[in-house]
Amino acid sequence: MAAEKNELYDAVVIGGGPAGLTAALYLARACCRVLVVEKETFGGQIALTAEVVNYPGSDPTSGADLTAKMHRQAEGFGAEFLLAEVNSLEKKGDTWHVHTSRGDYEAFTVLLATGAHPRQIGFAGEKEFRGHGVAYCATCDGEFFTGKDVFVIGGGFAAAEESVFLTKYAKHVTILVREEDFTCAPATAQPARDNEKISIHFQTEVESVEGDTLPRKLTWKNLATGERTVFTPEGGDSFGVFVFAGYQPSTDLVKGLAELDEHGYIVTDRQQRTTVEGLYAAGDVCIKPLRQVVTATGDGALAATEMEKYAMKMEEKTGRKTKHKECRAAQHTAKDTGKGEAAAPTTGPFTADMKKQLMTVFDRMERPLHLEVALSDDPRSSELLDFMTQLAEMTDKLSVEITGGMGVPNVRIYNADGSWAGLAFHGVPGGHEFTSFVLGLYNASSAGQKVADEDLARIEKIKEDHHITIMVSLSCTMCPELVTSAQRIATLNPHVKTDVYDLSLFPEIKEQYNIMSVPCFFIDDDAKFHFGKKNISQLLDLLEQEEAHA
Repeated sequence: MAAEKNELYDAVVIGGGPAGLTAALYLARACCRVLVVEKETFGGQIALTAEVVNYPGSDPTSGADLTAKMHRQAEGFGAEFLLAEVNSLEKKGDTWHVHTSRGDYEAFTVLLATGAHPRQIGFAGEKEFRGHGVAYCATCDGEFFTGKDVFVIGGGFAAAEESVFLTKYAKHVTILVREEDFTCAPATAQPARDNEKISIHFQTEVESVEGDTLPRKLTWKNLATGERTVFTPEGGDSFGVFVFAGYQPSTDLVKGLAELDEHGYIVTDRQQRTTVEGLYAAGDVCIKPLRQVVTATGDGALAATEMEKYAMKMEEKTGRKTKHKECRAAQHTAKDTGKGEAAAPTTGPFTADMKKQLMTVFDRMERPLHLEVALSDDPRSSELLDFMTQLAEMTDKLSVEITGGMGVPNVRIYNADGSWAGLAFHGVPGGHEFTSFVLGLYNASSAGQKVADEDLARIEKIKEDHHITIMVSLSCTMCPELVTSAQRIATLNPHVKTDVYDLSLFPEIKEQYNIMSVPCFFIDDDAKFHFGKKNISQLLDLLEQEEAHA
């Protein structure tokens, strides 16, 4: 369900992982009006996990499938969802004002469920080889190390689980643990201990990674004996290093607003209340001894219960009522018992949820667009054609033209006057790039997503022609923010053009530039690659540097 602007909510939930989705379910089921704002992909960090086996009452499943069910369940009770970045929070009187990249929203309560991002260690070479051998996401980058030696740094839950996942690709995996043993539960670590493709060294610290364009040498030290070990692959080959050293909480939104501990985690009481009235927190942003899906959902349920009470109290105090969705007990009972209408079968490339998203976008499109689809002998051509044809069949605002092409099929977006809108995708925009592609259509055909006034002024000042080339993986949750930011700039200034490549389909690019991590990109013909997600402001910094050197 799409969010409506300029109306009062009982609660705004920032973050669409298990904690945020659970809170949305509980709030919506209590007949509260709740909006979930997520800047990347609903599901959170667990969506990257290939197999979840310890969630109570659930058969082994993927993290993506588990959180997709949570999303549908919350939406079924009336929760609203918005893909946008929250820029700031402010308390005005009795309500919170949530300023996002797609507009401002007012609510009695706010839940911070923004999770955490990977923490860097700081060994020599970590920064230099990031994206060229040093990585932080096995799901995003594991396949780039097929047939190579891989090192995993860390001894916690993520290190133990992801090391097993990496054996799908790696020749051999070596885990380097600083402590005397794994710090996660023994049952979690046991599959790594039992795997014949995994070696484990405890009381070990990485000192350096060295090489040329790729890592060629790794040195580690035994902390008990002081002995140093130097690893160099056979035949001068490269290798991979995956860092799983914990996470940094994503609490920038509330720095200086709510109390944080010395590590940056938000301080809450037993009811998930922060030190600021009406502001709650749940999940990995909080101080807690165990960071698991089950504890995140528990946080979300507890926070939601308290937020519902507080919102009702604020309604009585202010005399302001939110626009409640009709609370129909019979429907709720049907959902609780599993009775009711069966879900409609999914046909074609789009699920029912995807079609809902698309129809919302199509309704907001103000100008028609033309999709030029270049096909080739590649077997994915038929998939891309089916994708774009069915997309255009849903609305009269899109048309499709088929052209001949070479290599991997691609789609380019054109304005009604025949000019290129500056957006192109090489491959099939599925996985996590589905949302970024749809947002590209929306931004190219309308006023689009809101951009901060300061950034808008900077975009308008771009006078030179620039081309942003972006490499992504469809499984990467960090890629969409970069893609959406680059494409938003392109839709606002015709001097900027973007080409997005599904790197798995372009091994020649990977080999030519030694790309071992996504997202990565370069601007114009500059061979200097940049890695990691970037927002609009960060991209503008780089474009302005290019302008200064022109």
